[in-house]
Amino acid sequence: MSTGTDRYQSPLSERYASKEMQYIFSPDMKFRTWRKLWIALAETEKELGLSQDGKPVITDEQIEELKAHAEDINYDVAKEREKLVRHDVMSHVYAYGQQCPKAAGIIHLGATSCYVGDNTDIIVMTEALKLVRKKLINVMKELADFADKYKAQPTLAFTHFQPAQPTTVGKRATLWLQEFSLDLEDLDHVLCTMKLLGSKGTTGTQASFLELFNGDQETIDKIDPMIAAKMGFKECYPVSGQTYSRKVDTRVANVLAGIAASAHKMSNDIRLLQHLKEVEEPFEKNQIGSSAMAYKRNPMRSERIASLSRYVMVDALNPAITSATQWFERTLDDSANKRLSIPEGFLAIDGILDLCLNVVDGLVVYPKVIEKHMMSELPFMATENIMMDAVKLGGNRQELHERIRELSMEAGRNVKVEGKENNLLELIAADPAFPMGLEELKASMDPSKYIGRSKEQVEAFLKNVISPILEANKDLLGVKAEINV
Repeated sequence: MSTGTDRYQSPLSERYASKEMQYIFSPDMKFRTWRKLWIALAETEKELGLSQDGKPVITDEQIEELKAHAEDINYDVAKEREKLVRHDVMSHVYAYGQQCPKAAGIIHLGATSCYVGDNTDIIVMTEALKLVRKKLINVMKELADFADKYKAQPTLAFTHFQPAQPTTVGKRATLWLQEFSLDLEDLDHVLCTMKLLGSKGTTGTQASFLELFNGDQETIDKIDPMIAAKMGFKECYPVSGQTYSRKVDTRVANVLAGIAASAHKMSNDIRLLQHLKEVEEPFEKNQIGSSAMAYKRNPMRSERIASLSRYVMVDALNPAITSATQWFERTLDDSANKRLSIPEGFLAIDGILDLCLNVVDGLVVYPKVIEKHMMSELPFMATENIMMDAVKLGGNRQELHERIRELSMEAGRNVKVEGKENNLLELIAADPAFPMGLEELKASMDPSKYIGRSKEQVEAFLKNVISPILEANKDLLGVKAEINV
């Protein structure tokens, strides 16, 4: 008897994605939604008065029978039938009919396979986007709290990963947070524009319904809006071939790729800061950093974020290529690709957001290390202020600029070539061109004087941009990260 260890298992399910996201892409969710769509179609046709020779084609008794078996999928019957007919939709129509003998003849009436397949894909992606949105909001809340806590903590900024004018730890976190807020804007736009395919037939012309309703155009116009309402959507796409436009999948995948890019950027910064020992991701009591080097504390969660994010960003190419290569009203070369690219993109982004939530919630900041790095570079950062003060005391700006350049080069050589401490202040104090003593120069080395409006920018950003988002979504807050390994 197989234990499951003798075949491939997706790491997205085994290690990374939450149970909640896995259910959204599960067979239960898929086939229960198929049945709900068949019920919605039958109800709509009945409510619109579908009849033959003056008698209703669909009865309340048939619909109640369908509803009674909407959840209990007889998978064994469907699987055996599919071996015979090689068609998944017709196999499930048959299986549903076996459970509902009175309604068997009206299941799927007037529809094509894409009625259940494509509408379910839209429904599933919509539910998955809602879960992504909830987790994204929670990541933003944790980042906002972190940014507020460290809004005034000076730290070296970096351009080209070279020391630059100081910022604050909190201000840097707002850069990550702003990118996620842009992703939320994109997600909300796509989410609020999701529409169902509806029931438009084999090439999107609704020809089968013209036959069923004897050419009654006014009645046929009511079918899609009624189905959409029953399934919780505002409307259906106004025109289609047999399928909804695969451009929709592209838009959805691009949203996921955008979130992945933001997460990747944040995780890269955290990995670099952990190398500098300024910031550290959570490290559990019994966690092992290396099989050989017992002292190591590797940023493995941030590395996993980066790794999964690259997958999601590349995965977005799949729907784009599929959309571009569809022929006329439909081809089936989308099917196998969609079964992989859409679910796995969502499972991966779900794991990424759980990791982000875990990392940000447990970020450790080491102010003493940050201060040490800051003070080793601050004399260089302060030279413009020192020069201006010297000019006020009667010095020549151009001559002082040249002298500071020369002294900075000398101090730089002492640090890089000799391995000594930065002695720029001592060199300036000893130079007769500068009328300041060493103690006076050291007194000017307060990092908070060089962070500009970092603190105020954090406060304004959180108040004006982030707080309204969090307040509007406070019912979604409180998600805890689900980390499997």
